[in-house]
Amino acid sequence: MNSKIISLLIPAFLFPILIFGQTQTVRGTVHDRQSDMPLIGATVQVLSNSEGETQILGASTDVNGVFVVKNVPVGRQSLRINYLGYEPQNIPNVLVNAGKEVVVDVRLEESFSRIGEVVVVAKADKDKPSNELATISARQFNTEEVFRYSGGRSDVAKLVANFAGVAANNDARNDIIIRGNSPTGVLWRIEGIPVPNPNHYATLGTTGGPVSALNPNMVANSDFLTSAFPAEYGNATAGVFDINLRTGNQEKKEYMLQLGAFTGLEGLMEGPLNKRNNGSYLVAYRHSFAEIAQAAGLNVGTTATPKYKDLSFNIDLGNTKAGKISLFGIGGWSAIDFLGADIDTSDLFARRDENAYNVSKFGVLGLKHSWLLNDHAYIRTIASVSYSGNSYKSEDLLTRDENGNLLQRFDVLDAATTYRLSSFYNNKITNRFTLRSGVLLQNQHLDTYSNTRFQTPDLNNDGLPDLFTQRDFDGNFLQAEAYAQTQWRVSSKITLNTGLHGLYFDQTEDVAVEPRVALNFQPAPRHRINVGYGLHHQTQPLPVFLFRERQVDGTFLETNSDLGFTRSNHFVVGYDFKPSADWRLKMETYVQLLSNVPVELAPSSFSMLNTGADFIFPEKNHLVNEGSGRNAGVEFTAEKFFNKGWYSLVTLSVFDSKYEGSDKVERSTAFDGGYVFNALGGREFKMGRSGRKYFTIDTKFTMAGGRPYTPVNLEASKALGKEVLYEDRAFSEQIDDYLRWDVKMGIRVNSKKRKLSQTFFLDIQNITNNQNVFAMRYNDQRGEIGKTYQIGFFPDVLYRVEF
Repeated sequence: MNSKIISLLIPAFLFPILIFGQTQTVRGTVHDRQSDMPLIGATVQVLSNSEGETQILGASTDVNGVFVVKNVPVGRQSLRINYLGYEPQNIPNVLVNAGKEVVVDVRLEESFSRIGEVVVVAKADKDKPSNELATISARQFNTEEVFRYSGGRSDVAKLVANFAGVAANNDARNDIIIRGNSPTGVLWRIEGIPVPNPNHYATLGTTGGPVSALNPNMVANSDFLTSAFPAEYGNATAGVFDINLRTGNQEKKEYMLQLGAFTGLEGLMEGPLNKRNNGSYLVAYRHSFAEIAQAAGLNVGTTATPKYKDLSFNIDLGNTKAGKISLFGIGGWSAIDFLGADIDTSDLFARRDENAYNVSKFGVLGLKHSWLLNDHAYIRTIASVSYSGNSYKSEDLLTRDENGNLLQRFDVLDAATTYRLSSFYNNKITNRFTLRSGVLLQNQHLDTYSNTRFQTPDLNNDGLPDLFTQRDFDGNFLQAEAYAQTQWRVSSKITLNTGLHGLYFDQTEDVAVEPRVALNFQPAPRHRINVGYGLHHQTQPLPVFLFRERQVDGTFLETNSDLGFTRSNHFVVGYDFKPSADWRLKMETYVQLLSNVPVELAPSSFSMLNTGADFIFPEKNHLVNEGSGRNAGVEFTAEKFFNKGWYSLVTLSVFDSKYEGSDKVERSTAFDGGYVFNALGGREFKMGRSGRKYFTIDTKFTMAGGRPYTPVNLEASKALGKEVLYEDRAFSEQIDDYLRWDVKMGIRVNSKKRKLSQTFFLDIQNITNNQNVFAMRYNDQRGEIGKTYQIGFFPDVLYRVEF
């Protein structure tokens, strides 16, 4: 897709905005943050500033902790929640639209001292993660931020690239580089259960992709963790995406239609399901716009049309006699064909002699059950089945086999079906001490094979390269995790989180026991010091684990099947300062020590720490757990939460990422860019006095150090007809620094007479058309080394109507 698509979309988007305050309902629930118990009789006030006058609207929660505030004027409003014996909470800048009711889930923390009611102090709790046991290197995010920030393409992974410690200077994919780590070290969870890579065009063992299959319109407040995470998170060494799905409206039916260049055409509906139990449904479907445009006969600017679609749902059965039950799921399908005859010959990676076909599938179906045992304890159990599969086939346009068909070059199939069961017990023993312990069991069935003729010999003397099987596996893997963690509020100023996590993998019979600890000290009301440590282990990516070596007698040997866990020690110290309710200054410094990293048995520069940011993994045999790595750095964050019509976020990460291969030489990793700088800001302007129309402008500026790369040996590459690198000079060169400036403009209109609101965004990405280098590669068809560039100037658009 390119700017031609946008020129077709903009007139269609602008027309509905010509339809031109009214009020809306704010509803939600109030629960105890530690015990998940509904709080009965909590006071909820909406502080509305309409027509220049402050108006207070209020309500109280019922026996289920539910509140409803009606006749709230559209626009930005603030909520104030109080409950006797609990710390009060203010939620500023709640966006109220005419087309959709606002649903808020409030979690209050019991006061350290239960005497009396604490005086209300306005504060924003945006800096606190949703998981109450995640108290260091954790950040909460929400759907509004996903759509608000410039250059994000409505992608959750692109959003977190704005946070300190994260690098994502790859415009073509959304792989997340956390503090110099490989993207394979990232764990994705949805509704408390691990899931496979939730991206379109995903491949086995990776965690990123070109287009996200995770619909941000389905996401509730969620967490992103970058270091020393709590004991409930396992089998990850870099970071965690902990995604929560929102529930549908429990009182009325609502609908949303959306069209975007990247997100495609989308429809969403939600509404009540058995009102007596406060149940609801929420369903959303998205379809690639490029595919729709091509089917309509429009020129989308490329013959390799990206086709993708996804369906998401969350069915909440509410509070039944058997407890609180919900059924959730996500399914995605994507495909793209590259036909050699249609490829531009000026493309550095052009292969006019080849057709390639890619198909990817992803799905998760989960059942969540919560059972309140008493007023301070509950059990939550989640059962899920997931599927992740992809196929890749390519054929040689210049060569035919003995049957006259085009010669097959590659034939790859990966199909993984995983059954998971997670259950934990949470007990708020006192207002100072909380215990959580649980288990996670998973059984993964993997059917995979990889056949290739690339650079293979002709042993049967038929004049054609033999079809070589690199991997062929059909079997099961069992993995078990168990954990226990506690939170002890030692005093009103000190909180101590401790935990222990265990990991078992049956294929290698490896066992790991991992201590976790985090200490939070608040010497003064606006200051907080955080110290954390965590030991983390992770299994190896399955394509590497199952790779086979062909022997001279024609048999195959799996030389990597006994690879053990990679081990990582995290040390982190942080300081938070809140000069006011809507400002936050933060600094964190960290050291991460990695060991037991797979490297080659023979001395070489290879290390698994440099893989994972592509569709495939390197073909390496005879790997052993003898490598090491080190990441160290310091991060700065200055953030003004959205208030009084504007926000800003400035982050700076300075880091050093090194590794050692089996040759014992210390080198930069593939992700050692050295620094990342982000500056974001936005302003919202009211249009007219009615408060129904707003104009928004947001901008983002990013600078990041260029990634290291291994130089190409041109003469050797020409001789062999494929890329040959100077392996002894691995990652000794560095591409140019990455620089990009995005500007986003939007209009939000609330209908005067109907429950309808419309939003239009124009997101101009890389407004200066800066030519950011992506890689230096050898082109075997042109016999030269060249640069390939990232996306240049690109206007993205999005139109949404809610009713």
